[in-house]
Amino acid sequence: MVRAALPPLALLVATPALAQSALPPAQDLNQLEQIVVTTLGADVGQPGGPLVRIDRRMRLAACPIGIQVDPPSAGAVTVRCTTAGWRLRIPLMRTADGSAGQQTALARPADIRKGDPVQLVARARTFSISVDATALEDANIGNRIRVATNSKGSTIFGEVVDVGRVSLIGFK
Repeated sequence: MVRAALPPLALLVATPALAQSALPPAQDLNQLEQIVVTTLGADVGQPGGPLVRIDRRMRLAACPIGIQVDPPSAGAVTVRCTTAGWRLRIPLMRTADGSAGQQTALARPADIRKGDPVQLVARARTFSISVDATALEDANIGNRIRVATNSKGSTIFGEVVDVGRVSLIGFK
């Protein structure tokens, strides 16, 4: 009886090792943290830098194309990988004047301001569609922004491509 129980027990022990090898590659969190620290210009725990280190227990899918770090907003910075489909908000350490890294975002005036009328554009190889919309937040060229269409008022995310022009994200 003991011999019959050993092979299934051996399979149970080997299963976690097989499951680990079947997982897709993970994003290097040390590299991700270094990108954030370099972008902000302040180390972990320093004023204007990340409040704490990124939790190493997380497992994020590896990002095949560049990682995007959005400007600080509401006391945190957003790090995202659109191709892998993940987004991470990292809280920032407050500076002596009480802000949390806002000086980076305020260094340049916004190209689009909250409440500005914008053209929301969706483009394909053979056509282009544009709709009037209203910006729901401040943003610079290259940043993501929420806009509300004037017809139904639904909120849509887009990328600022020029002053007054927002491109629909994910439209191919």
